[in-house]
This record gives sequence, structure tokens and C-alpha cells, in this order.
Amino acid sequence: MLQGSLIIVAFLVIASLMMTKKLPTLVALPLMAVLICIIAGVPAVGTDAEGKAIGWLQTVIEAGTVRMGSAIMAVIFGAWLGQLMNKTGVTESIIKKSAELGGDRPLVVTIIMVVACSVLFTTLSGLGSIIMVGSIVLPILISVGVPALTAACIFLMAFTTGITFNIANWKTFSSIFSIDIEQIKGFEMYLAIATFVATLIFVFIEFKKNGIKFSFSAPVKEEAATKQLRGFSSIMAMLTPLIPIVLVAGFKIPVIPSFIAGIIWILVFTSKGFSKAMNLLVKTCFDGIADSAPAVILMIGIGVLYLAVTHTMVKDVLSPFLLAVVPSNKLGYIIFFCVLAPLSLYRGPMNLFGLGSGIAALIIGLGTLSPLAVMGAFLAAERIQGCGDPTNTQNVWTANFAEVDVNGITKKLLPYLWVISIFGVILSAVLYY
Repeated sequence: MLQGSLIIVAFLVIASLMMTKKLPTLVALPLMAVLICIIAGVPAVGTDAEGKAIGWLQTVIEAGTVRMGSAIMAVIFGAWLGQLMNKTGVTESIIKKSAELGGDRPLVVTIIMVVACSVLFTTLSGLGSIIMVGSIVLPILISVGVPALTAACIFLMAFTTGITFNIANWKTFSSIFSIDIEQIKGFEMYLAIATFVATLIFVFIEFKKNGIKFSFSAPVKEEAATKQLRGFSSIMAMLTPLIPIVLVAGFKIPVIPSFIAGIIWILVFTSKGFSKAMNLLVKTCFDGIADSAPAVILMIGIGVLYLAVTHTMVKDVLSPFLLAVVPSNKLGYIIFFCVLAPLSLYRGPMNLFGLGSGIAALIIGLGTLSPLAVMGAFLAAERIQGCGDPTNTQNVWTANFAEVDVNGITKKLLPYLWVISIFGVILSAVLYY
């Protein structure tokens, strides 16, 4: 009992340090893993009666750093493709063609921007891509009269809609829950539709509240047309975001080969010579690795924490606590996870890119809920984290660029995101409980 209490205290202290931004997540996750193991009495180095390694240096630190290996590779290849889309002008062309379709009708322009961003972020990832897209989309929205705070919220909602289809994310969740990627994809489809509908409702409500304005307070800059693609090749190149998704979702091709196919596709339709294509391929590879570095280091921490909380000695200590609080019937499941969904903010216990990855593994280990039910509950809460968490780099950059308060974005979006999460939990209860 004492060990369990100390682990809960350590958990709360480190979570508080993360929430108050006194301890970065990349340090907090492995630190928490080590503390949990030490409190539970796991030896640093040791073997069991059968000679199998049980020490936390071997089974948690060493093994944990490669636990998310396949997901890390998916993130890197996805970022590589994203860099190619940015450098070849495909990203810019998709956004500007979309804006041209809307003409001078703010509502139409806004909705087209939502669709364009959603499509782009099915493939793009990393802060570099967010900056690339946001620095074009946000001025367009503001220039047609959308208030800055509303524009920032719309951009993040569109980002969250698109990222739901991001197959690198599917691979990550598949590793966390040890569930086949097809199961992840099936549930994410429902969440993507719910997020898109919520985004449209948000747009309509904001337009009605603010009125349609044509202030042009922040006119779109006259951009050089050098990066805008033209002709048949441009049409084919702008299909690039769909290539990996179609291959994975439609033809069951593995994630990495699908990204490679997307890389070859965009090179074929944008390159102006073999040597230039090879130079671009190498440069974007390096840039993609750099762009994905924050996500990679975070995933290493997630892998370490995952193996810490699933260590046999730790599970023996924590299981009585979780058995006492985790619901054992469908109504309790719905109420429990609907109420706790906002704990995905500030890297909290429902955040799969924070403490939630370990908590989810522990709940699955209890055996009272199926892995699919746990997946549904945490992916539903992930809707709030992906769009509303002020600790997200995309939220911080968007707030700074639009010159609004990052917590103001969270406050404005939380009612919409919470409703999406409630929908996801109820749907999960119907499908998997």
C-alpha cells in the first residue's frame, strides 16, 4: 500500500511540474518511469529464476527507447514527404488554388481553407509544416474579416481533422495500444467526421456572432508565383497527400512503403532533372529528420514509460488502485471517461503524448476493459489534446502568429472539443464495451 501511495504522489508531483512548465515532457516521462520502478522495488540490474532480465536499466531504459521504433520511422518518413511537399511548392499551390476557388466570399473561403488544411495534414506533420501552412492560411482568413482568435481556432480545428487521418499517427497509436492499425483506422474515421462537423458548426456560429466582414485588415501578401505549380503535372502533384492514405486504407500496404510511394510520386511530377531530384531528396530527408525530432524524442519517452508501468512488479503494486477506480459497467465507463477527458490537457493522465500512454497500458493490463474500449476512450480524449492543449507546439506557434493568447484558444475551443470527446466515448461504449 505504501509503495502504491508513493507512486501516486510521484505521479502527481511530476504531472504538476509538467503542467506548470517547470519540467519538459521529454525529461518528465523517463524520469517518472525510473521513479516508478525504484518505488516498486524493481532492481536496476537483475535476472529472475529463469535467467530473464528484470532490471529497469535493461527492461525499461534499454528496451523502452526502441519500444516505439516502427512508429518513430513512420513519423520520420511522413516528415520527409511533408518537406518534399513544402519545398516543391505543392503545399502552397493547394492552399492558393483553394483560396482562388472561394473568390471574395469569406464564408466560402473559410470552408475551403478548412478542407484544404484538413487534406494537407493527413500527410504533413511537424512544426515546420504547421508554420508553412499556417503562415499562408491565417493571413488569408484574417484578410477576409475573420477575427484573429477565431482564425487561429479554425486553423487548429482543421489541423486536428486532418491529423486524424495521418497514418504516422495511426502507427503510433497502434504501438501504444498493441492493436492492429485497421482497428485504429476504423475508429479514427468516426472521430474525423465528428471533428469536421464540429469545425463547420464552429465556423457558422462564429460567422453569425461576428458578422461577415470585409475589413482586409491584414491583406494577403503578394507572393511570388515561383512556387505555384501549373499544368497536368501540378494536378498530379497536388494528389500527393492522398497517395499514402489510399495505399494504406485501400490496399493494405504497410505504412513505410506507402510513404515511399508518395515520395516517388511527388518527385516524378515535380522534378526538373535527375540530379536536382536527388539533391532535393537528400536535403528534404535531412530536413524531415530535423522536423520530426521533437516527436521522436517524445516517443522515446513514451516507450520508456510504457515499459515501466507494464513491468510485472509495478503492475502488482498499482493494480489494486486502478481496480478501485476504473469502472466495471458500460454506464460507469461512459461517465468516467467523459468527465475525465479534459485531463488530456497539459500532458495529463488522459494524454497519449504524455502520461496517458502509461495509464492506458495499466488499464489494459487490469483486464476489466478490452484493449479496444481503452483505445476508444483515450482516442476520444485525444481530440481535446490535439487541438486544445496549450503545451502543443502548434498551439503556441499559432497563438504567437495570430497575436492571441494560447489559453484563450483552449478556452474558446474546449466546449466543442469536449462534445466530440463525449461522442467518441459513447461510440466506443456502443462498439467495444
